[in-house]
Amino acid sequence: MKKIVLLLLTVTVYCLSASGQAKKPTIMVVPGEIWCLRNGYMQQYDNMGTMQSVSDYRTAIRTSTELLNVITQINMLMQDRGFPLVDLSAAIRSLEQMQAMTRAMQSSTSGSVIAESPLDELQRQANADILVEVDWTVESNGPRNTLTYNLRGLDSYTKKPVATAFGRGAPSSSAGIGVLLEEAVLAYMDNFTDQLQMHFDDLFTNGREVMVYVNVFEGQPINLETEFNGYELAEIIDDWMALNTVEHRFTKRPATGNFVVFDQVRIPLMRPNGMPMDTEAFVRELNRYLSAAPYNITSKIVPNGLGSCWLIIGEK
Repeated sequence: MKKIVLLLLTVTVYCLSASGQAKKPTIMVVPGEIWCLRNGYMQQYDNMGTMQSVSDYRTAIRTSTELLNVITQINMLMQDRGFPLVDLSAAIRSLEQMQAMTRAMQSSTSGSVIAESPLDELQRQANADILVEVDWTVESNGPRNTLTYNLRGLDSYTKKPVATAFGRGAPSSSAGIGVLLEEAVLAYMDNFTDQLQMHFDDLFTNGREVMVYVNVFEGQPINLETEFNGYELAEIIDDWMALNTVEHRFTKRPATGNFVVFDQVRIPLMRPNGMPMDTEAFVRELNRYLSAAPYNITSKIVPNGLGSCWLIIGEK
């Protein structure tokens, strides 16, 4: 009897310990857009004929020793709290070496183009759950320096803020930038990481928020108003979305016969096989469904960063 009681206590302690060790989100620390703009680290890219500006992480991390020190310090603080990290420098090298992403995707038959920004390419390659943007300034008053900082956690899929911390450190006449930052943020770091964890726990419960675009290539004999067994294709896609989203949660914007956008689409964090689910994998399941009988629809899948993906009907 004593052995049975001891076994039950052991199992109970193990289960309580396991439940307390929640899976943590993967973090990538990056310079904030305001910091990049203030320090001249911006680049332009052609988004389907419109020039747009984005932060130039590549040049910043390779030329700013101060930025490298700051990211290293924040990485250490995150690692001390058990958060898995994606290093910005390593992610950039991987993107360059593997040439994993192109700056535009193109239909092999029609030449239709959808652009992806350099940051979208990098974030899809890194595949971190949360971006931690850091911005800081150092003010000098005689021999003493004071650091003011702003940390912002962004969901890498939606770019929505999920955690914030900001403040001002004590003046110092000898500390380097890394030490100044650590001293300034240390008192707020646990609350900041708690906010990150709460957001990630919500993703497990309510699903990850993404956007899905469904479009039709020009000149196709099929569109979203084409009927199958009395149901328009748009209705068929609606029903599939309802069955495959978490708690049937998604929003459909006003649509046309050739284009529809689904936003606030809550997809499961994990696939049935235990692998992570992302926007591309989710849309690929829709593609498989439509390519099977009785629809037999050919479509092209075009991911656009982590948080959105296109399904273009009519061609590969």
